[in-house]
Amino acid sequence: MSREEYVEKQRKRAAEVASGMIDGSIHYLEGAIELSSLRFEVGLPDDDKDFLAFTGVASEVDHLPVGAPRQYWSQEALDRHEPDIQQAIKWAKDISLSECRSIVARFIA
Repeated sequence: MSREEYVEKQRKRAAEVASGMIDGSIHYLEGAIELSSLRFEVGLPDDDKDFLAFTGVASEVDHLPVGAPRQYWSQEALDRHEPDIQQAIKWAKDISLSECRSIVARFIA
């Protein structure tokens, strides 16, 4: 696979994730974490506004049981953190939903 093909594949994935975050089929915080990790894979400058938003979200929620690490948390801890997760989702949407839409618009052919 060429570098161009790789970048195109990552851009398509970014658009899929952002679209899923918008329609609710992808957990918003999990999607933000994935978009943050795709930041250097989509062939854009490191300071791209859309992807920086998700880097900020990922940084702010890294202490919460989100995604695969949830399996290692007790049910009691998950229940205790659920209000924080819901508050973080609301906050994350407030500061990054427009960036989701921008990523979809940029990378959907």
